[in-house]
Amino acid sequence: MARDITISTRELSPFEQLVLQLVCEGKSNSAIATQTSHSEKVIENTVSRSAQVFGIKSDGDTNLRVLLALAFRTHYGDKAFDQLNVPCSHMVVGPDGKLICDRHVD
Repeated sequence: MARDITISTRELSPFEQLVLQLVCEGKSNSAIATQTSHSEKVIENTVSRSAQVFGIKSDGDTNLRVLLALAFRTHYGDKAFDQLNVPCSHMVVGPDGKLICDRHVD
């Protein structure tokens, strides 16, 4: 089932962006709460509120955090993923002999 994962109602606040960056890193709500000095309930509410911004609804067949991470990356670009320091699988040898990604443009 295809889903629309574009921002539809408003831009994310800086705190919502921070929380979603940490979600993209695979952090749990508990770890995000510790890192941001907020309660786990604040993080849960922020994740839920952010899902509403992207129009993502939770149901038995949907992993809200996965769709939210995809939506965040779609809207804010691959920089969210690049912060994970995972090597790109599209590496080729560039003209200078160094490895570069042939699919991403800075």
